[in-house]
Amino acid sequence: MLCLPSSLNELLLLFSPCFTRPTFQTFRALMVGQISQTGLRAVTGMLVGARLSGVWHHARAHRFFSHARWDPDELGLRLAVLIVERYCEAGAPVLVAVDDTLLKRLGRKIHATCWHHDVTANSHRAAFAWGNKWVVVGIVVRLAFLERALCLPVLFRLWRPRPKHAARQRKSDPERPTKPEMAREMLDLLAARLGDRDIDIVGDGAYASKVWRGLPERVSVTSRLRDDAAIYDRAPSRTGEKGRPAKWGERLQGLAEIATDPTTRWVQESVRRYGKTETLTLCVIDCLWRPLGSDTPARVVLVKDTSKPSGYQLALITTNLTATPGQLVELYSERWSIEVSFEEAKELFGVGHARNRTQRAVERTVPFQFLAMTLTILWYAASGHHPNTVAEHRARAPWYRTKTTPSFADMLAKLRRVIIATQYHPGQDQTPTPQQITQVQHAWAAAGL
Repeated sequence: MLCLPSSLNELLLLFSPCFTRPTFQTFRALMVGQISQTGLRAVTGMLVGARLSGVWHHARAHRFFSHARWDPDELGLRLAVLIVERYCEAGAPVLVAVDDTLLKRLGRKIHATCWHHDVTANSHRAAFAWGNKWVVVGIVVRLAFLERALCLPVLFRLWRPRPKHAARQRKSDPERPTKPEMAREMLDLLAARLGDRDIDIVGDGAYASKVWRGLPERVSVTSRLRDDAAIYDRAPSRTGEKGRPAKWGERLQGLAEIATDPTTRWVQESVRRYGKTETLTLCVIDCLWRPLGSDTPARVVLVKDTSKPSGYQLALITTNLTATPGQLVELYSERWSIEVSFEEAKELFGVGHARNRTQRAVERTVPFQFLAMTLTILWYAASGHHPNTVAEHRARAPWYRTKTTPSFADMLAKLRRVIIATQYHPGQDQTPTPQQITQVQHAWAAAGL
């Protein structure tokens, strides 16, 4: 018998329209199993975490990912609407981060696996890894009890590299879109679902691409710009002569030349980024950028730190023409929250532990695990946080003198304890089984007790 805390059950019931009735029961069970499991979070590990390994046949859990009728996109879009309604300021733009991450796998028969460059590798020998690459879109929010921003993943695409001959010829392949093309597809879905809400998109340099042409006016994109990027002046005014009017102005100097030019105008602004307040020297260039086309005015912001060598340290390209240069730098710095989310998902929550191999199962298991992580944070924000949480943790571990806010590990441990407490009913005079004792011990150990 599956026992859920009423607070978690109420949250999961919001997503019942995404499933048939039997599939929704399996969804609830695997969600509890993913959260409760402290070991390997494979599909069967979710059954063990839900205490259903001796009750349900394991095929029921596998069929949920390989055959059941449910759509990760619909689940993620409903979750995105919930996040925006509850945790985004009314009338303010919704901040959306996009990036990709590598989940390592073992085996040659797993769908869409290949060799990928591993940016997290600590040595040249481990610079490449076998696995799946996922493009992820998340909504960045700030919760009242946290000092840092949180990225809540909601939409996902499994990326497959194009064959070498197609990549050389730069041909469009609808069956194997590029990572920026996948990001644009997901952002279009999100923008349509959020109605008339303004959206600010942030991504690293890999997502500075022509795919962002034709964005609605309420959607802006900010990304890092390559050092060798060619930028152009805005189109000149009409001269009155015959012929087609020019769409592009003169090509401007290179970014490095602009940064070292003594005539370049710099301004200083106080910027809050990465948890620190800094005074940065900024240069703003209103221009056109070839990938965005002549119909999309852009703005380049050069960031120079006076404590660093001459030149500039960061160049940003944006279609947001209303924000100040300092606000754009702060906006881009919030992109780091998706990197933290990837680290916590893989190291603490077991995203990518599943061992399934077929196409449909591979394409739905990782999104399910990411969404379970997002739901864990939402549950904690709505029902789990207490002002004494950090004080109790520091009392148990006094060496954490600077800890002032709960971490994701604290949120996960709190939900695990609540789930375990729900499974024991008062008035029962029964001796717990060894399995139950071990489960409780693992939960308390994960909480640092």
